[in-house]
Amino acid sequence: MKSNITLIGMPASGKSTIGVLLAKRLGFSFVDVDIMIQEKTGKLLKEIIAEEGTEGFLDIENRINQELDVRRSVIAPGGSVIYGEEAMRHLQEISRVVYLKLTYEELESRLGDLTDRGVALKPGMTLRDLYEERAPLYERYAQITVSEGKRGPGAVVDELRAMMERNQN
Repeated sequence: MKSNITLIGMPASGKSTIGVLLAKRLGFSFVDVDIMIQEKTGKLLKEIIAEEGTEGFLDIENRINQELDVRRSVIAPGGSVIYGEEAMRHLQEISRVVYLKLTYEELESRLGDLTDRGVALKPGMTLRDLYEERAPLYERYAQITVSEGKRGPGAVVDELRAMMERNQN
């Protein structure tokens, strides 16, 4: 039985918001991998990207995600975790992987400053390019896909909690 849940999806898809609410409802811990990366490196994500480049950041992210050793946790990795095959294999082994799916329009309306958020964009890449590159990877690694749409985080949390409780019985 996999005792963890990993939430994957684009920046602003609700991984942290839904993750915290779900952890509270299930009595689980909440693990924000971006914060772990910042704690382990002593730098903000945008500083790591500025110093190491996108590839360097992705290597660090891949390593930290593949070393995760947690139980009864809701895990929220950064949106770029899906570029790390080792990380994704590990997350699939230790958790149920849930894709929080957004349409491109929902994403665009939610997102603020990409650089400030620490989003790993390759030079010359637009938000739409990023969405089109990542969406198939989220689909590939997800064991469950949930669309928030207009429902709001509470409804998604209820759906995921019910799913987890069904699978534990």
